[in-house]
Amino acid sequence: MLAMSDSGSVPFQSAVLIRPYTLDDWPRLCEIHDRARLEELKLSANPAAFRSLARTAHSEGLFEGRLDVGLLDGVVQGFVAYQRHTLNWLYVHPDAYRRGVGRSLLRHALADCGPVVGTQALAGNEPALRLYRSEGFIEIERRNGRLAGSDEFPAVGVILRRWR
Repeated sequence: MLAMSDSGSVPFQSAVLIRPYTLDDWPRLCEIHDRARLEELKLSANPAAFRSLARTAHSEGLFEGRLDVGLLDGVVQGFVAYQRHTLNWLYVHPDAYRRGVGRSLLRHALADCGPVVGTQALAGNEPALRLYRSEGFIEIERRNGRLAGSDEFPAVGVILRRWR
């Protein structure tokens, strides 16, 4: 959302507030993941491979490290889950794309991680890959495989790493 500055002449984008996840955030995280994951699969693999956050959160380690949420105008619009050396999850609600939520969450996680951080994205998910590259990640390799929990769907994983 654009807001006017105090002078009334120069617009600026609302700041993203980042805070730790709470149980009250769960329904919104499900909505964010499920909408964004479908968009991701349309770009990269196959939307038929979709599995909801409710089905995948525990088996794919959402709660194994730190989990923080990003709010824009008081509404949770994204989340990031990470550990010292890995960025495991980064999702933004499609209605909040290109408003700084993903970049803010990524930078927040990187500031808390170690000097070397790895992550993965699906080949074809160019918006995510552009974001990671713009923040210093370098593609290390590509791996052909199958989507976790949806073994009938082939996918190509892009392995990225960032050094401080």
